[in-house]
Amino acid sequence: MKDGFIRVATATPVIRVADVAGNSQNILALIREAQHRQASLAVFPELCLTGYTCADLFLSQALQQAARRALLNLVREAADTDVVCAVGLPLADGPALYNCAVVFQRGQILGVVPKQHIPNYAEFYELRHFTPAPRPGQEPRTIPLGCGEVPFGTDLLFACRDLPDFRLAFEICEDLWVAQPPSATAALAGATVIGNLSASDEILTKAAYRRLLVQSQSARLLCAYLYADAGAGESTTDLVFSGHNLIYENGRKLAESALFSHGLTCADLDVQLLAAERRRQNTFAPASLTPQCRILPFSLPVVPLNLERPVPASPFVPANRQDLAERCDEIIALQVQGLKKRLEHTGARHAVIGLSGGLDSTLAFLVTIRAFDALGLDRSGILAVTMPGFGTTGRTYRNALALAKSSQTSLKEIPIREAVLQHFKAIGHDPDRHDVTYENAQARVRTQSLMDLANQVGDLVSGTGNLSELALGWATYNGDHMSMYGANSPVPKTLVRHLVRHVAENLVPDLGD
Repeated sequence: MKDGFIRVATATPVIRVADVAGNSQNILALIREAQHRQASLAVFPELCLTGYTCADLFLSQALQQAARRALLNLVREAADTDVVCAVGLPLADGPALYNCAVVFQRGQILGVVPKQHIPNYAEFYELRHFTPAPRPGQEPRTIPLGCGEVPFGTDLLFACRDLPDFRLAFEICEDLWVAQPPSATAALAGATVIGNLSASDEILTKAAYRRLLVQSQSARLLCAYLYADAGAGESTTDLVFSGHNLIYENGRKLAESALFSHGLTCADLDVQLLAAERRRQNTFAPASLTPQCRILPFSLPVVPLNLERPVPASPFVPANRQDLAERCDEIIALQVQGLKKRLEHTGARHAVIGLSGGLDSTLAFLVTIRAFDALGLDRSGILAVTMPGFGTTGRTYRNALALAKSSQTSLKEIPIREAVLQHFKAIGHDPDRHDVTYENAQARVRTQSLMDLANQVGDLVSGTGNLSELALGWATYNGDHMSMYGANSPVPKTLVRHLVRHVAENLVPDLGD
């Protein structure tokens, strides 16, 4: 745990229905594995200490008392680990029996979170056994457990002293599937990580829906969402459980277990990034909507973490070819619509563009063609200007000529070598000194030519600079960073090559090879 990164785990133990002693040992083994793998949080399934499918055995005092004893023994045995654990079991308090998540660490029970929404439809009949959680502010606020009273309720927020952006809240299975999940309230109160202890049975197509729920909730709440599902060992008399564990962060899947598997599923979260996103998105939590929660602190050692979180070399380029094609379609459509609106609004029937034969100018040129086609304008109104200079290669020069010719646009060639040399002479710059003045002077001469040509026809210059160049300042001020409209400005450099290929192959096929 360092620099805002923290490793977390969802855990599906192999259980036997009502075998609390055996289940406890299997849970302990996974806690120790989580500690070995540097996980700071381990979320286990709903009612995993007894098994979710105990049916009327839940009403047995013998099972209830055995579950309490097994829990307290588990808390003691795991006291030599730093892992914050959330384990599911039934807890009785007076006449009520609650379906609970017990949160503990270093031999101390931090709090107990009861399930709010008890399903009693279709294959579920939990109301036969369990009482819904009391509303926040109602009694009980604590529950007797072990040698004393521990915090009890749905308003518990577990806060790390050593990493203030690591704040935990928990909900149980059905709580996520309702119209107003408790996790929304917890996130507004400051929770950056939500754990869900679940026993979600498996039916056809449900896994895809489950992914969608977890993904959308993590994105909507700008949080990390850990979904721990019941699996091997649950009774299959009526239902089948697959142990489908999911870890999402702000809509992005970090880890997923295979269906019908068990054990740990781990991922590295960036809680500082989540906190920063919430600050950036000023509509996330208006002060008037921020609920009051009870803050329960805990500590974690601050130690280096050997990150397992994947960091793609090209984060804007999807690895999957189909995803890449869809991304390219969407980006091109956005670029074309933006330029189309500008042309339409200004009444422009001409556009001037510097065409070097490189990737950036080629993409801007293709987008301009698509915009003209969409408006029903003649492509001859696009004036492609090639301006060879000191560094122009034969390959890019020929590319520019061939591209303009094959697209039925207008072409003008303006060599800039003499104009640049005359400028160097005027300012007293040695042409053999290849410094920033040498490079920028060429870009500024090109831009002046484009602007003047646009003035001649009374229309606009279509810019070629991409997002990477503009963000990093890798452009010439008062040179190629200027235009009347820059359709490439939202596009990172790493995507440009893929967009050019996609447009040429799919969207402007008459350009040929």
